Amino acid sequence: MTKTMKLMMGLVLIAGLTSCGVNKAMIFNQNQNATQVHLKSNNFKVVGKAKGTSDVDYVLIFGGANKKNLYDAAYADMLEQANLAAGPRAVVNVLTEEQVGGVPPFYYTRTVTVTANVIEFID
Repeated sequence: MTKTMKLMMGLVLIAGLTSCGVNKAMIFNQNQNATQVHLKSNNFKVVGKAKGTSDVDYVLIFGGANKKNLYDAAYADMLEQANLAAGPRAVVNVLTEEQVGGVPPFYYTRTVTVTANVIEFID
């Protein structure tokens, strides 16, 4: 009896002290338009970084938006932060990170973060 109790307490202790987060990063080109830019000379400068974040909570596997809608919201937030209307600007080096944390399947949070460098073209 005591051996079984010690084993159960050990398993509960191990489960309680482990991290319940998963992280992954995806790098791919989201700019699918036909614009071509020839960088023969140093005709641009990096003006900053833009970051957009979107998250959703799940309880018992239910709730929230699907992954595509979550990504779209984060990407739109990043483009808004980039302030592309301020001049001849573009976003480059787009990086998408996804973090899942919590205690699945009871409760977990999925967070998608999209970051990019903002460049501005000069004469």
